[in-house]
Amino acid sequence: MKAAVLRETRQPMQIEDVKISKPAPHEVLIRTVAAGVCHSDLHFADGLYRHPLPVVLGHESAGIVEQVGSDVRYVVPGDHVITCPSVFCGHCEHCLTGHMARCNTDEWKRDEKDPQRLSSNSGHMHQFSNLSSYAEQLLVSEHSIVKIRKDMPLDRAALIGCAVMTGVGAVFHTAQVEPGSKVAVIGCGGIGLSAINGAALAGAGQIIAIDMLGSKLNLAKNFGATDVINANDGDVVKMVRELTGGGVHYSFEAIGLKKTAEQAFKMVRSGGVATVIGMIPVGTMIEIHGAELLQEKKLQGSAMGSNRFRVDMPRLVDFYLAGKLKLDDLISSNIKLQDINGAFENLRTGEVARQVIKFDA
Repeated sequence: MKAAVLRETRQPMQIEDVKISKPAPHEVLIRTVAAGVCHSDLHFADGLYRHPLPVVLGHESAGIVEQVGSDVRYVVPGDHVITCPSVFCGHCEHCLTGHMARCNTDEWKRDEKDPQRLSSNSGHMHQFSNLSSYAEQLLVSEHSIVKIRKDMPLDRAALIGCAVMTGVGAVFHTAQVEPGSKVAVIGCGGIGLSAINGAALAGAGQIIAIDMLGSKLNLAKNFGATDVINANDGDVVKMVRELTGGGVHYSFEAIGLKKTAEQAFKMVRSGGVATVIGMIPVGTMIEIHGAELLQEKKLQGSAMGSNRFRVDMPRLVDFYLAGKLKLDDLISSNIKLQDINGAFENLRTGEVARQVIKFDA
């Protein structure tokens, strides 16, 4: 199969022939139909986060089941599925208490003595985030997929696999936004726009979108933002406090920077909750004023929207097909696999929401 291979950080990926194994008893082979190009992948390609090389990146995808392992009962060939990086075991403490996104067991991995899932003529090929979506096929654990209805367009479904689940889930599950509350979202990329959409679905009374690009702020209005702030115009925290009469109840940081994470905490009112969704570079320290903790303010993180993805994603599909979840406007462009390096350059400019690789295009 063809796949985009990263062999060296800060260097272009190469489209190569990669060998893919056959499904083990609890694995599923999927024909990739669509894969979103996520900023998280760029962190690894640029070396901000480390991963063994060579690797096939990509972790936001949807496709059609081609083969299943001997013990798989959840799906059959022909089923449409969304993938999720949050592989769950189903029996650890996190899974049993409803926090599947925190599952950190590695039983989904193949034993070292067994053939690896991906390889090339030059040797071992690493799998990224349990998936490796920038490839024509996916070989994954049965616990990393969710079956969806077949009338859902798969290029839209792919977005639910990361950006939408992460943004909407942070609102629904991690922060548990209440109806009528005031919300601010810093960063209007795919995840930030999804958080805005989620806040609207949750019934937030005021939703403030914050970004440095006017085009993204205009887009945020389509997703439910009631107010917009261009961060180039001055003190963001001051502007939020003035707009809300003292600060928001909930803030969401969807960029992954020290400065914006600290702003997210400063802009919440007493008793407010700031949730960091963005991937802040490893080793970065976040500074907050200890006295603000006496106001019962909270700063927390969110892992993939604290998802229970086999429950959440089919519901998000239903929301889209009912016209409540705005996936169409999230897609900036459809591209081919060979356009992946150009797509990463677009991510670096920050001017796109989501680019989607369509493998049947």
